[in-house]
Amino acid sequence: MIKTKDIHKYFGDLEVLKGIDLTIKKGEIVSVVGASGAGKSTLLHIIGTLDKPTRGSLLFDDTDISKFNDDRLSEFRNRHIGFVFQFHHLLPEFTALENVCIPAFIAGMKKKEAVDKATTLLDYLKLSDRLDHKPATLSGGEQQRVAVARALVNDPTVVLADEPSGNLDSASAVELHELFFNLREKFNQTFIIVTHNAELANMADRKLTIKDGIIQ
Repeated sequence: MIKTKDIHKYFGDLEVLKGIDLTIKKGEIVSVVGASGAGKSTLLHIIGTLDKPTRGSLLFDDTDISKFNDDRLSEFRNRHIGFVFQFHHLLPEFTALENVCIPAFIAGMKKKEAVDKATTLLDYLKLSDRLDHKPATLSGGEQQRVAVARALVNDPTVVLADEPSGNLDSASAVELHELFFNLREKFNQTFIIVTHNAELANMADRKLTIKDGIIQ
């Protein structure tokens, strides 16, 4: 479903990615590991269209989206890619329900449909009693589950997670890891997870190690 072909990325004179060739199948859970600075997050940001490669191609279902202009990329990202980050990035002035609805509103979903869908997701994630709570009143694990619901609200093809359990206690981290696999079973989502957590990395269908900008 996702292919990268000879992806290179430079920041000034520093070459961070040195020719990444990668194929990821629909419904696959892939973990990406490696030392800090190896290029893991850079690769994830390129796959997520948050950054562009210096050279190389990114294909989704055989469409080369690396050639899209910024507006088309933004629309593609909103409809096809969900993001879960280490620090949640929830908007503090909005409730859990409102945070989950925002990507749906951006995609043009009607308010009732967006609210119904967000409510269903939050209920599935055991947050039905937290709908009207703002992020500051939620635990770290609850905030991360809200972020997962937000990532799923537009039925993305792929969910990209960058150190998703890095800010959680061990019990919450285990719950989050199990949740990813339950979501794959329920929604057939594809997950690419950058992590330093060895347990999560080893649970994946496939573990990729990046070292010095290439996949080992």
